[in-house]
Amino acid sequence: MKEGPDIAHVAALLGDPARANMLTALMSGRALTATELAQEAGVTPQTASSHLAKLEAGLIVTPRKQGRHRYFTLSGPDIVEALEVLMGIANRVGHNRVRTGPKDPELRHARVCYDHLAGDMGVALFDGLTKRKLIISDLNGVVLTSAGISFATEFGIDLDGLRSKRRPLCRECLDWSARQSHLAGSFGAALLDRFYDLGWASRVRESRIVRFSRDGEKKFRDLVTF
Repeated sequence: MKEGPDIAHVAALLGDPARANMLTALMSGRALTATELAQEAGVTPQTASSHLAKLEAGLIVTPRKQGRHRYFTLSGPDIVEALEVLMGIANRVGHNRVRTGPKDPELRHARVCYDHLAGDMGVALFDGLTKRKLIISDLNGVVLTSAGISFATEFGIDLDGLRSKRRPLCRECLDWSARQSHLAGSFGAALLDRFYDLGWASRVRESRIVRFSRDGEKKFRDLVTF
């Protein structure tokens, strides 16, 4: 028997079409019930419960009970990153679903990936911060520079609070639609929250779409332009 992580087991959990649809829905960062996930997957509630039991046993999702309801979330940001990478691979090799209409361009433009900005706007943010030398990336990962630390403070982000968390401050995440990197980690999430707070952007209800106002997108472009 070969030693090491069993990627075949994890791949089998992610690879079922119904479970893949459920996990994609959970990439929005919202906690969903089994009934809601059944609707996303196009299966009966009984079948959804069976799938969720396997995902829970495999530590892919985490259940949360509130009152009479049981909600599910992805177990961590690494699951989101794995799904984004798989989406990128599927897109590159031509395994794409039929496009579903006018919402797709908006998803490609700006969407939430768990809790950080993805899509074209997410890639623009990563590229802009890199060109302004506010972040640097190498084989060891992505780090804030001294200029980046000053920028974060001036932009109203509490870095000390972010550092107190167990989550990495910055992480590179492959964007499935653009096939380039966007910024994940607690700093990436804090930036998106700041865009919301400033009124630059808002989350579209019941969707992963992030919609920037005209003025908000202009201010965003000014922020990332070198």
